[in-house]
Amino acid sequence: VKIMESGGGLVQPGGSLRLSCVVSGLTLGYYAIGWFRQAPGKEREAVTCISHNDGGTLYVDSVRGRFAISRDNAKNTVYLQMNSLKPEDTAVYYCAAAPYYDCVEDPSEYDHWGQGTQVTVSS
Repeated sequence: VKIMESGGGLVQPGGSLRLSCVVSGLTLGYYAIGWFRQAPGKEREAVTCISHNDGGTLYVDSVRGRFAISRDNAKNTVYLQMNSLKPEDTAVYYCAAAPYYDCVEDPSEYDHWGQGTQVTVSS
């Protein structure tokens, strides 16, 4: 199984980025997918999750209304659209797959992880 994130970078406050997570080696439709982030000196935080068939999503309060998760199982890809970015969104963002149909927030429930992509929000 391989998970590859892309789309990170440097953006000014108020800007947007779209992260992509390409998954290979498993049938994406059987997995819930989560995005997590980890800032320097902080614990890994669950940002959002999407159920196996796009039927349900969860968002941490700090990103609700600004971030949107979506998935295209036919392309084995999950997206994270991030708008109105703030400096406190700066972190390494990780994509992970959990062998459940519904979303789970606990990182320990996720079997497969990508290497992460850096997002830096700064003027």
